[in-house]
Amino acid sequence: MKPRLRSSAGISGTPAPGRPLAATNVPRPTHHAASVQAGIALIIVMISIFVLTILAGGFAYSMKVETKLSRNANSESELEWLGRSAIECARWELAQQLSIAQEPYDALNQVWAGGIGGAGTSNSPLADFKNEIQIQNGSATWTILDLERKANINIASEAILQQALMVMGVDAGQMTPVINSILDWIDKDENPRIQGAESDFYQGLNPPYFAKNGPIDDISELLMIKGAADFYAAGDTASPQQGVYNPLTSRFHTTANIMPTAPVGLTNLFTPLSNGKININTASAEVLQIIPTITPEAAQGIVSAREGEDDGSGLFGPYRNVGEVRRVPQVSLPMLGALQQFANVRSSTFEVRVDAQVGGYHRHFVGVIGRNSPRDVQILSFYWTD
Repeated sequence: MKPRLRSSAGISGTPAPGRPLAATNVPRPTHHAASVQAGIALIIVMISIFVLTILAGGFAYSMKVETKLSRNANSESELEWLGRSAIECARWELAQQLSIAQEPYDALNQVWAGGIGGAGTSNSPLADFKNEIQIQNGSATWTILDLERKANINIASEAILQQALMVMGVDAGQMTPVINSILDWIDKDENPRIQGAESDFYQGLNPPYFAKNGPIDDISELLMIKGAADFYAAGDTASPQQGVYNPLTSRFHTTANIMPTAPVGLTNLFTPLSNGKININTASAEVLQIIPTITPEAAQGIVSAREGEDDGSGLFGPYRNVGEVRRVPQVSLPMLGALQQFANVRSSTFEVRVDAQVGGYHRHFVGVIGRNSPRDVQILSFYWTD
């Protein structure tokens, strides 16, 4: 009997033709390779989660903004009518003040100006009146400023402008360009005064523009007038015109960069809207000093003497007429004559500043009211500032 020969596969480990490789000989992944694959998968998942989180956050923020814009848009109409209502209340308030016979003047101690009112207020509708409106989801408050507390720049003479610059502490050598440029801006011709400026000068600027050749409508026009911008609003920290762009210097003006050492600026002394007479019951000492012959001592004496309660005697409290300034020792007869020419004890033009809010959304409005009589109180303008 012949002995069986072993297969060569059993000797060399090489499979015979046509036979599959034994399972025990297939390379298997190691533990390290499996860990790497699992780590990569985890990183991919984390990146995916991070990206989705960012997308979700962005979407949520976008929806929040859209919701707020939608809510604010819905509040626009309500805010506007709330602002208009405040102007109407101020209009009524000013009409009622004019009806108080015991107070034939306008003064800072009265209700419209934020005071408690004089002797005649207790028996008037203004006794418990407050400058405030409350609605279900909002409110409005307002302040009233008479524009007669300043001089009207559109009718200011060269002497008045010079006196104003003296009060501001401007050097004499700097006065002529400022004064003549302001007068050139207002007059109707194109003939420049000495060191003044008409359209020829402004056309050389970038961007070019023309001289107004007409009355100033807004006090911010001073920023466009040669020389006047440098003395615009020194010390006026509450000026609503801060941040107005000045084409003469290609920058924005704030009270921090305009004559920081000057006590007052042009906007403290002048207004483009008024009846032309300065109210000695509301004007500052600086404004009173721009009236010819009025000294700083006399101006301060006029301001101090109007304090206190009006007892009807004319010796204390607000002035009932210009002649009562004679109770001020510093006021001479020539000064009295100048005051009777340039001043009064009544105001007829008022600026109303309204702060309205609905659902946390705020808006500021400004209205200008002209008052001629208790039955003739008109809204001259109404606009919002932000």
